[in-house]
Amino acid sequence: MIAAYQRISRADGDLGKDGKDKSNSIKNQKELIQRYISHKESLQNLPVMDFVDDGYTGSNFDRPGFQKMMDGVRSGEIDTIIVKDYCAIIGLNQKDLENQGILA
Repeated sequence: MIAAYQRISRADGDLGKDGKDKSNSIKNQKELIQRYISHKESLQNLPVMDFVDDGYTGSNFDRPGFQKMMDGVRSGEIDTIIVKDYCAIIGLNQKDLENQGILA
C-alpha cells in the first residue's frame, strides 16, 4: 500500500496573510501526489491511503497522521510513502538546510 502524506503548519507561516493556503496547501499536495502516482506505471494499481496533518508543525513527529502512517509501515501494511517534498516529513526549509550545511 502507498501512503500519501500531506502536512501543513499554520504556525510556521504556511498560509498567506489573508489566511488562505499557499501552493503547498493540503489540496495541492494531494493533487500533486495523485498526479505523480498516475504517471508511474508501477504505482498505478496499488491502493493509496491518505494521511493528513493539517495545522501541525514538522519540527517534531508528534502528529496523529504521521504516527498512524508509521504504524502502518511498522506493521508491513505500508511499503511506500509519497510526499510533495521532504518538508512535509521533517519540516525543514531551504534556509534550515543551509544553516545545517546540507545545502550550499
